Amino acid sequence: MDTIFNSTKTNPRGIPEAPFVENVEDFIKDPNDFDLCFNKFQERLSKYKFMLESKNSTIRQLKSRIPDIVNTLKICNTLKNKQEPVETSYQLNETLYTKAVLDSGEDLKVGLWLGADVMLEYPVDEAIGLLGTKLVDSKENLRVSTEDVEFLRENITTMEVNCARLYNWDVERRQAMKQAEKGTENLKI
Repeated sequence: MDTIFNSTKTNPRGIPEAPFVENVEDFIKDPNDFDLCFNKFQERLSKYKFMLESKNSTIRQLKSRIPDIVNTLKICNTLKNKQEPVETSYQLNETLYTKAVLDSGEDLKVGLWLGADVMLEYPVDEAIGLLGTKLVDSKENLRVSTEDVEFLRENITTMEVNCARLYNWDVERRQAMKQAEKGTENLKI
């Protein structure tokens, strides 16, 4: 039974491919092993569902982060290419806005939020380079996470089919045992 879960087939990120059980009798040699086997399939199914939720969370984060990076990159490019100071309005809190005059040009320094309440000041060219790299990385992570979600959905479906097959096999086996018991009772009478 363990050999079916020790398959070396994985996706490029190492997520194991779900086995497909065509014939339950070839898989479960001893009917007493049914509960153990069924629990292992349920456990693998739960792991796939957990990974799917984690990947979906990553996708949501990336889909909100990518537009922020794009906007910040546009602002940095605009400030770099302007030769005169730029007047702008910005939000201080939910209901309060104010005006500011921003320096612009090649010597400009900008502050970038790096996460975890950390902001660092960069020369505008370095900021543009960093943002460009982050944008490329985020888009690649989104592509990879989306690919993983598709892989996980396929494997969840396979595991659900396997669980249904195992369950139905056990129901049929139990019904056949009851029929056999009734048949032997009728012979005794």
